[in-house]
Parts: sequence; C-alpha cells; structure tokens
Amino acid sequence: MEDLLLVLEKSHISPLLRLTVTAGCPMDLQYFPMDRQVCFLEIESFGYTMRDIRYKWGDGEKSIGMSTDVELPQFKVLGHRQDQKEEHLSTGNYSRLVCEIQFVRSMGYYLIQIYIPAGLIVIISWVSFWLHRNATPARVALGVTTVLTMTTLMSSTNSALPKISYVKSIDVYLGTCFVMVFASLLEYATVGYLGKRISMRKARNQQMAKMAQEHRQRCVAAAAAAEGPERCPPPEAVLLPGNAEVTMVKSAVRGQPEGRQKMVEPPHPNKPVENPANGAPDLDAIFGKKADSLFGVSPSDIDKYSRVVFPVFFVCFNLMYWIIYLHISDTINEEFVSLGSR
Repeated sequence: MEDLLLVLEKSHISPLLRLTVTAGCPMDLQYFPMDRQVCFLEIESFGYTMRDIRYKWGDGEKSIGMSTDVELPQFKVLGHRQDQKEEHLSTGNYSRLVCEIQFVRSMGYYLIQIYIPAGLIVIISWVSFWLHRNATPARVALGVTTVLTMTTLMSSTNSALPKISYVKSIDVYLGTCFVMVFASLLEYATVGYLGKRISMRKARNQQMAKMAQEHRQRCVAAAAAAEGPERCPPPEAVLLPGNAEVTMVKSAVRGQPEGRQKMVEPPHPNKPVENPANGAPDLDAIFGKKADSLFGVSPSDIDKYSRVVFPVFFVCFNLMYWIIYLHISDTINEEFVSLGSR
C-alpha cells in the first residue's frame, strides 16, 4: 500500500492511495473450458456509513482505465463494467463501488492436451474393426489399452480442476469418448460371441449330418443283405412349431427302433435337401449364407456396420458439441465496455 497527499490550489488537499490487491473470483465451470467469467472488485468503507461518506465514480464511465497489454496465461480480458450500490446491513447503510471484469478462457492448451488426444484415442479404437475377428490378442489388447488411456486422461484432467458436483462441458466430451472406446471393446465381445455360437451350431449340424449318413448306409447295407424287395425309406420330414424340422428316419431292418434326429432348417420347409451322391444332407445347399449367421447377422456384418456407424456418430457428435458450446461461449454482454474501445 502506498499513500500520497497532494496540496492543490485554493487550499484543496487530495489524498491518494495505491493498493495492490490479490482478490478471489468465484467461477462457474459449467461450460469449461469454453467459459466466460465475470470477476468483481468492490470498494466499501468499513466503519463509516452513508451518513458520513458516499462513494461515487469521479469521471463517470471513464473512471476505470485498463491497459490493452494486459495478458493472463489462461484468460483474455474482454472488458469491464462499473457500478455503485448501497448496501443495507444491520449496522447501517454503506456506499459501495463495484467494478466487474469479464474474462474468456483460452482454448489452445485444452485443444492440444485434451481434446485432440481424446479424439485420436477414439479413432485408434476403430482399428480393431479392420482386424480379423480371429486376431483375439490384437483386438483385445487394442480395446483394453484405449479404455485405460481414456480413463487416465479423464483422471488427470479432473485432478487439475476443483471438485464440483455439476457436469462440465469437457466432461461431456470425455465421457462420450470413453463410451465410444468402451463400445468398441464390447463390439468385439459381441463378434466373438456370435462367432462361437455359429461354430458350435456348425459342429452340431455336421455331427447330425454324419449320423444321418451313417444310419442310411447301415440301412442300405441291411436291405441289400436281406435281398428283399424292401428299400430303405427316405427320411420323413416333420415340421414343429417355430419352423424347426425334425427328420424321422425309419429303419428297414426289423427289430431296430426308429431313429429320430433333429436336422436342419431347409430353404423349403416341406422338402428336405439331400446330397444325391451319398444321401446325406447337403449343409451348403440347406443353409447357404445362413450357415455363417445368427439371427440373420454374421460377425463380419457387425464389423462392417461398425466401420460406418462409429465414425458417423463421432463426427455428428463433434459437430453438435462444438456448435452448441461455441455459440454459448460467444455470447457477449453489451453492457460491458470492451477492452481497447477507449
């Protein structure tokens, strides 16, 4: 603090006081890091009420002067506004001068350190969609690594900020990136599950076809050994609810019980398809492309859809995010005097 007493003409005495103040500024971080903050600097008498002293700005709107060279590491000064108030307290009414200064946060640091790395991590997670679904170590390692990297980035970002209970704009972006990276990992889990189910179904159907072929061969051999006019009857298809087909194979040899095997779903439910060479069901003719799919979807289809859906969703999210939050951040209060306008 520095004080100076000036003696002017006509016996006027003018006291001057210079103060260097370090003041706190409560901030609303809802739109962080695209936020605008307004900090208040208030001057008020401690012991004298308005009956003793009244404060007013001596030069009107030009009473406050700010240098255009003012710079801060993370903020840019936009302008200021001045006001005078009367505060009514229990000890009396006090005169108060108020100076409001508006700041806008600089985005360069957060773009380089947070936004761009988060976007690149999401893009890297899409590489697994182009890897073969049997490359389990590569796809799992890539998915787990991107999830852990996003978790570390979110933790380091929040550790440098105050512990607040509401959601910030950067939380929306990082949270969406984390969900997309985690969804990429779940996508491979879905692909692996479908591939396993399809492989199990193929193995079961092949086993059934082999059993049916062996049974028919035994039937033909028994009929030939009997040298009778009887022939091995063809399988009879019985349709059950849900379009599932059960093939009833009747034995031509007397004394043998009838065999019952659950076969396959043919393209024409009323006409089972057989291989004319050996009488065994032809799986390729019966299933076609359905042999490699489950519920009408194959693992390759999921990867193909993911290659398009994930990038399109991320691009749309970025467009909406930056348009909305930058529009909110660009809102200017016309009551403030812009820095450098005077």
